[in-house]
Amino acid sequence: MAESSEQQQYPDLNPYSASSGQSNIGQNTTGQDTTGLNSNGSMQEKAQSTGNTIQAKAQNAMDSIANHPTVQNIQNGPVADKARQETTAVKNEFSNLAAARQQPDAKTATGQPLTHYHSLFYSLLSWENPRATAISYAALVIAIFACRYLPLVRYGLRLTWIVTGITAAAEIAGRMAFNQGVASKLRPKKYYTIPRETLESSLEDLEQLINFFVIEFQRILFAENVYATVAAFATSLITYFLIKVTPAWGLALIGATVVYFVPLAYISNKEFIDGHLENAGQIVNQQTQQVRELASQHTSKAMEVSSQTLNQYSNKAKEMMGQAKGKAVDQGIVSQQTADKTEESLKQAPSAPADEPLSNPAGYQAEQSKAEPVAAQY
Repeated sequence: MAESSEQQQYPDLNPYSASSGQSNIGQNTTGQDTTGLNSNGSMQEKAQSTGNTIQAKAQNAMDSIANHPTVQNIQNGPVADKARQETTAVKNEFSNLAAARQQPDAKTATGQPLTHYHSLFYSLLSWENPRATAISYAALVIAIFACRYLPLVRYGLRLTWIVTGITAAAEIAGRMAFNQGVASKLRPKKYYTIPRETLESSLEDLEQLINFFVIEFQRILFAENVYATVAAFATSLITYFLIKVTPAWGLALIGATVVYFVPLAYISNKEFIDGHLENAGQIVNQQTQQVRELASQHTSKAMEVSSQTLNQYSNKAKEMMGQAKGKAVDQGIVSQQTADKTEESLKQAPSAPADEPLSNPAGYQAEQSKAEPVAAQY
């Protein structure tokens, strides 16, 4: 028992004892605070090391996925090469389409220059850049269906009230909690404004676009190209009847399809269509020539019939005048000399003036001044 009592020693828990004085308490407290600080630093180090480890593992996983043979085959395979080629081709075609916006050398029948939108729309609708044209047609069709089936106005209003509501709530909450609003903190030093050069270029493009439609309407109206005038007539006539049974979005879809694919059909079958148009033109010219010949024949026949009729009536008139003169002379109403003078005067037709009219007004006034006044003869 003595040995156990000597081996087993318990600490003195009395804080006021000599062995554990006030200095020891202070030392113990200081030791405890240092331990807490060391534990906090070690926790931060552990968290940082854990984050670095997770980031390294994620990077290693991404690298392993990127270096996997399957991924490498997909990235460097024929599909990826084809996709890169198509992307490059699309970029080049859109660049060519943008470069086509130049004023053409051709002019209207009145000698006025055309706009650069003539070149742009010709390049777009002639399928010179097929990928760009196909993408523009698809975008136009998607826009038509979006306007038909999506409430875009409601979506715009909803986005507006959501954004303004979140901004207002964040601003109010920030001012209440931090004495500084969130929106005020994110506000730029200077609000964005549209440069004058951009506005001028945009207005110039708008002017060119409006003039494009104005010029084309007048060219169609005054038949500068008769085929375009006939096409406009057929289109307006068909639209007049379709508008009664087809909604507006349907007409827009049909119009877009016709505008994009009729030139493509013509380009694909240009020789065939041009041959038929040439044959039709020859037939029209032949029919026109025949109509002209028939008209000239009927005109000559009418002139002959009219001249024969006039001769017949003039002969009858002369016979009647001779008979009337003879009766008048026989009855003693007029003398033979008077009757002969009257017949001679009727036979003489008025002749055209031999002198040509004066083209110079000054010469005409000089001739008039040379003439003797009428009053001077009397």
